[in-house]
Amino acid sequence: MNLLDIFITPAFAAEGSLAGAGSLGGIPFLLVMFVLMYFLLIRPQQKRAKDHKSLLAELKKGDEIVTNGGVVGKIISVDDSFADLEISKGVIVKVQKQGINQKMPKGSAN
Repeated sequence: MNLLDIFITPAFAAEGSLAGAGSLGGIPFLLVMFVLMYFLLIRPQQKRAKDHKSLLAELKKGDEIVTNGGVVGKIISVDDSFADLEISKGVIVKVQKQGINQKMPKGSAN
């Protein structure tokens, strides 16, 4: 008898444990977990990525946007990879299109 047995009762494995349940015992659980992860994590992320890709494809001169860093400005010009953004009168910065987070309503960047 160990001194810890006085304070904590030892746990013994039951005879009908899952270890002898066969090789297919955990497969339904794994399938349910995969389906759950797909619908809760993977599918919404794919939808957000598709929406962001369409947002970047639709950008045009005059759109008011917010970058990932929180900079708000109006698009002056757009090419395949970059956009020139006017953040104040006469202050123009070049940002990567991937760094654009969202499009704002007209008049927000005043």
